[in-house]
Amino acid sequence: MDKKTCLVTGCAGFVGSHLTAALLAAGHDVVGVDNFFTGYEHNMAGFRDHPGFEFHEVSITEKGLLERFKDNHPELDVVFQLAAIVSVPYSVEHPELTMEVNFEANERMHASARKLGMRGFVFAGSAAEYGEEDRLPVREEYADEATQLSPYGIAKYKSSFLIEASGFGCSLRFFNIFGPRQDPTSQYSGVISKFVDFGLAGKNMVIFGDGEQTRDFIYVDDVVSAYLIAAGLDSEGRGPLTGIYNVGTGSSISVLRLAGIVAKLTSAPTEIEFRPERAGDIKHSYADVTRITGKGFKAEVPFEDGLARTVRWAADESGKD
Repeated sequence: MDKKTCLVTGCAGFVGSHLTAALLAAGHDVVGVDNFFTGYEHNMAGFRDHPGFEFHEVSITEKGLLERFKDNHPELDVVFQLAAIVSVPYSVEHPELTMEVNFEANERMHASARKLGMRGFVFAGSAAEYGEEDRLPVREEYADEATQLSPYGIAKYKSSFLIEASGFGCSLRFFNIFGPRQDPTSQYSGVISKFVDFGLAGKNMVIFGDGEQTRDFIYVDDVVSAYLIAAGLDSEGRGPLTGIYNVGTGSSISVLRLAGIVAKLTSAPTEIEFRPERAGDIKHSYADVTRITGKGFKAEVPFEDGLARTVRWAADESGKD
């Protein structure tokens, strides 16, 4: 695999930090961007001083950003566009800012990458683009018929649609990502990180509804693998992908089963506190991954192994306090 110089926006975030670390470990150089709106300096601890890493604290809404980076790094060839407003509730309260960050900035970045002749452009899409979809498994084309439920979902869909229509770059629609560095204190953190936080604190798990709702949970290392395949930077090096691809495991786990496994891993109380179902919560969801598996992707980390790794990391972090 030839050495590449990659731009990773959102490099101090949960997934962005894992992707950046993997790219550097594979011998690539990374120009990292984050404004710490939701990212954290400590997420970059493992690579902050890496000789192949250069960090810029800046927002992706800055016009001419990619052109400036290309001037300073003529070899810059791949863009991983992860930076975004990631909170659905925040997007509802701030729809204009969400559209500016999650669509308009992406639109400019994508146009610049195409104009500059970049080799690859990979956008972080979302299962939120499907709205209240009840056909299972969820296929990529369903989003074109969906009513997105938030400014977050609308902006992500508009970006994915733009990329697919252009024939340049790809959007990866991720389902429920989990793993180390996911912030359990965030109001929009995933259910797994919240359960792990409850378990390590010796608290009862809290479930909204009956717990029979199911989700397609995918471990962050598998997410990174999907990014590398999408950019043509995996071991096969098939070349960058174009279009839209679901990224998940293609199977689902109930929230009730999840709570039970986390309780065992953390020695937490097995009693579960049930609260009223939240309005707008989707009952069942899992991805049709036929399209991405056809490009060589397969989720390799078993669910319980990923959970155990996440618990170990969270326990180590809590021990540092």
